[in-house]
Amino acid sequence: MTAIPVLSGGAYAAELVQSHLRRIVELQTPVLEDTDPEPLHQLRVRFRRMRATLAQFAPALELPEAVTDQRLAKFGRSLGLARDLDVLRGRLEGELLPQLPPRELANLKRVQKQLKRERRLAFEALVDTLKGKRYLQLIAALQGWLKQPRYTTLGEEPVRAWLPEWKADALAGLMLHPGWRCRGYGAAGDHEALHDLRKRIKAARYALTNLEALEGDALSPWIERFKAIQEQLGDFNDLLVLQRALEDQVEGDLDRLLPTLCSLILEQRAQTWGLWQTSSATMLNPQTQEQFRLMQLGLGPNQPSSAIATADPQG
Repeated sequence: MTAIPVLSGGAYAAELVQSHLRRIVELQTPVLEDTDPEPLHQLRVRFRRMRATLAQFAPALELPEAVTDQRLAKFGRSLGLARDLDVLRGRLEGELLPQLPPRELANLKRVQKQLKRERRLAFEALVDTLKGKRYLQLIAALQGWLKQPRYTTLGEEPVRAWLPEWKADALAGLMLHPGWRCRGYGAAGDHEALHDLRKRIKAARYALTNLEALEGDALSPWIERFKAIQEQLGDFNDLLVLQRALEDQVEGDLDRLLPTLCSLILEQRAQTWGLWQTSSATMLNPQTQEQFRLMQLGLGPNQPSSAIATADPQG
């Protein structure tokens, strides 16, 4: 990435906030038009990145009262339901249905109809949110703050002077999370641990992305690694959610009514689980952990080993 000029921590964070906010405003119209699911996906991502940025640099910023983590989280959840249904329908209709025999397609009509109805209701709620007073107040508050941003004493100091600390909160304790050590996917506790780990990895990736311009290519391999692992866990979770949706909507024995579909889902879950097991074992490797600690401190080799770079084809 292009080197940035010397900035204070607050000014650096404000530039990130401005970039996120500009994109959020640009995406509102295409989201409301609802002709393509991608703008909604991008808007959800931008809200998450905005929230992560404000949380990461909170010690440097004096934000208006209208801008709180709780409000950002609430608006993010309002975007999430419609997006999750888009993902669910996309996986079912785009990937799995073309591989099914006519009999199973007929048995899935009710499921498709229900998913479509739920998506319509979720989008109606989303429209109310994006046109609502509180959402517009949040956007206006951020825009007003960016015209005259206010920083704490720490926020006036050079951002590079505290670079390890800016990484610390997002990365501290990450490798102690129990999700890394799950060795089965049948128990509900394992699923919850993996789901929570995915959120932690996502937060870490966003935090490193925010600092990528400060360390050049040193952080890029780790950002890509976290992204690949996050996608593996996301795929695994999506398949589980799809299976549960089928169990809720299909009356009767799934294995008897939808044998091909059940087989495809189990096969994809096994493949995704295998990729995840490889990635988790690589990340827990002592050599990888040493490199991870050096990256946190900005000392020595920062790039993952070749084992990490080739652990899965998505990396």
